[in-house]
Amino acid sequence: MAEHPTGIPIQLEPLVLRVLAPNPSPYTYTGTQTHIVGTTDLAVIDPGPDDPAHIESLIRAIDGRPVTAIVVTHHHRDHSPATRPLQAITGALIVGAAPFDLDDAGARADASFDPAYAPDRILAEGDTVDGDGWTLQAIATPGHTSNHLAFALPETKALFSGDHVMGWSTTIVSPPDGNMTAYMASLEKLMGRDDRVYYPGHGEAIEKPQRLVRGMLGHRKQREGQILRLLRDGAWPIPALVERMYVGLDPRLVPAAERSVLAHLYDLQTRGLVIEEGETWQTKT
Repeated sequence: MAEHPTGIPIQLEPLVLRVLAPNPSPYTYTGTQTHIVGTTDLAVIDPGPDDPAHIESLIRAIDGRPVTAIVVTHHHRDHSPATRPLQAITGALIVGAAPFDLDDAGARADASFDPAYAPDRILAEGDTVDGDGWTLQAIATPGHTSNHLAFALPETKALFSGDHVMGWSTTIVSPPDGNMTAYMASLEKLMGRDDRVYYPGHGEAIEKPQRLVRGMLGHRKQREGQILRLLRDGAWPIPALVERMYVGLDPRLVPAAERSVLAHLYDLQTRGLVIEEGETWQTKT
């Protein structure tokens, strides 16, 4: 991604800088994007992994200005661990998503949670953080994680969408904390807004967000339809469903696909459309 190299601040608009962390992977694309909001005093959104080079890049971008808040959309380990060294340097409060304990013995395809995440202030729907010429308003968007928040910047009608809506791929919904029912409802919620642009945690800025969100809803409903059509022919285990549904998928992404299919199945089960029988699933007769 030569036009947006890691560690180099990119001015997205007068109030927003972006700094790309050096943590590319099949699940993070080119890496986690930290956004710095403000001009005289700042908010740092999703400071990213605890990587010394990335922390140095953020400090250079902050350039001695006071940091009002370190804001976290959710505490996966590619988003929140840098809160601690950044707070030690700037003295800023850590605010945003609520922490929780997750006991999940199953396979997890997305980045694991940051166990040391400890916000000074938990934000809920409608809560705000503000500074000189900017306001960040929390928008509850559960689904990718149960505690996921997006943050609206009403001064410019921008939305920092975290991992709920990304600029390169659909997000992973990994049970038990990831929830497809909540994810779909959160997408519908965003459809009711009129944000001008999304700045995601991964991928490019989204200039036509309503079109993308509409497409994401359609994509998930298409996947749901695929599952139901296959299950009408009999009982299927999840690996077989994934093999049939995701032709040509990068083998590194198969665990993520399995988790998303499981999330769809749990949603369909809640709606009384499918049942689980041992290792297989089938439509409810």
